[in-house]
Amino acid sequence: MTIKGFQSHWHKHPGVRSGADLTRGERAADRMRNMMGSWGFVFGFFAVMILWALVNTVLFEHILHHKAFDPYPYILLNLFLSMMAGVQAAALLIAAKRSDAISSEVALHTSTNTDDIKKLIQENTALTEAVKSATDLLEEIHLHVSNIGKVIGADEGHFPPNTTAPQNATREEPTT
Repeated sequence: MTIKGFQSHWHKHPGVRSGADLTRGERAADRMRNMMGSWGFVFGFFAVMILWALVNTVLFEHILHHKAFDPYPYILLNLFLSMMAGVQAAALLIAAKRSDAISSEVALHTSTNTDDIKKLIQENTALTEAVKSATDLLEEIHLHVSNIGKVIGADEGHFPPNTTAPQNATREEPTT
C-alpha cells in the first residue's frame, strides 16, 4: 500500500452529498479543483512553458531555420497566460464556492448530530434518575422486610441455601 500525499476525504462524510447526488456543475467544480490543485498540473504547466520556448526558439529558428510562430518575447504565450489567469481566477472562485457548500453541509450535519446527542443525553439522564428512584424504593422495601423479620423472629424466613420452606410450616402470630 503506497501512501499518497494529502487527500481530502470530505466525500466520505455522511453529511456531504457526493456522486449522483451532485449536480453536473458541482462535479465539474470538484474535478477542476482536484486537477488544478495538484502537482501534476504544476509540473505539466512548466513542461508546456518549456516546450513552447524550445519549439519556438530551438526547433523553428535554429534547426529548421523557419520563422517561429511566436518569437522570443513570446507575446502569444503571454496572451494565453493572461487568458488562463483570468479563467483560473474564476475557477478558484468556483472551487471556493464549492468548498463553502461542502463546509455548510458538514456544519449542518454536525449541528443535527449535536441536537440528537443532547436529546439522547437527556433521555439517558431521565432513565438514570428512574433507575435511582427504583433502587431507592427497592432499598426501602428491603429495609421494611428486614424490620418485619426482626419483629416476627430472627430465624423466620431463613432457610438453608437451595432449599424451600417446609410444607407444614405454619406462621405463628407473636404474642404480646
